Amino acid sequence: MSPAYTVRVAEDPADREACFAVRKEVFVAEQGVPEDIEYDAHDAVAVHVLAVREDGVPLGTGRLLHGAAAAGKTGGDPAVGSLGRLAVSRAARGLGVGAALVRAIEDAARARGLTAVDLHAQTHALGFYERLGYTAYGPEFPDAGIPHRAMRRSL
Repeated sequence: MSPAYTVRVAEDPADREACFAVRKEVFVAEQGVPEDIEYDAHDAVAVHVLAVREDGVPLGTGRLLHGAAAAGKTGGDPAVGSLGRLAVSRAARGLGVGAALVRAIEDAARARGLTAVDLHAQTHALGFYERLGYTAYGPEFPDAGIPHRAMRRSL
């Protein structure tokens, strides 16, 4: 049985707005991230992915930074992309949406010739990313007041 949602690259303005709405729900409303730091200049150049229910309701999102946009997050290696802003609405958690979004971002990275993906995981999500093949490295650090660890997966 196929899932009751699809994941796609958000190429039109309506899809991008749906991505931002999920991020606002999860990061700003649930986690208290200040809205003025949730959205940044990278949003204009990132590859955004969107998970939507069959009836069009947005369920989750994430983004891939690559090239110069990723350099500050990946140690400057142009072959490494940066996965970020992964968010799944509360109602869709536990349905595999997060894993499907990560795989779609990895596919987008491969399509751009990248050999690895880095991310900054909230520490409570380390196990989720480890199950998807990511390995933590470096010390814990705060981001928007939330503890994080850097992680990487070779593609």
